Amino acid sequence: MTTAQTYRRMVNAGNKIVVGLQRLGVAFGPMQLLTVPGRRTGVPRTFPIAVIPIDGDRYIFQAYPKAAWVANARAVAEVTLTRGRRTSPARLVEVPVEERRPLLRRLVADSPASVGKRLVTTGLADAATPDAVAAAAERIAVFRVEPA
Repeated sequence: MTTAQTYRRMVNAGNKIVVGLQRLGVAFGPMQLLTVPGRRTGVPRTFPIAVIPIDGDRYIFQAYPKAAWVANARAVAEVTLTRGRRTSPARLVEVPVEERRPLLRRLVADSPASVGKRLVTTGLADAATPDAVAAAAERIAVFRVEPA
């Protein structure tokens, strides 16, 4: 098993705890629950996601290659975000690649080192520096959260 696969299993186990706490009404950090209909089945799928504020807007950054929520979000007009006991509809607008670069640079520069390291561990970026993550913008989906 590769390091990325081991890391992904560990994160999946932690995600179950985050989802459970959020459903109990415990909100912490930038974490929210993203609920999006499956693109093939229409069955709602829920994922813990960090919603990051940057310059007055809110963004969601892909942390894993082939993340199901990314494909599902691209296929629907509206999603639901839940923080604690508050739920709100939202639209996720994918940011064009060139506009992602400064956002990714800022994400890594302003966040704990673990954020950049996660993008390297999962294979999305070659190094955990702001410039290296910005250079990987073609591989990292970024969505702006807008009211529905």
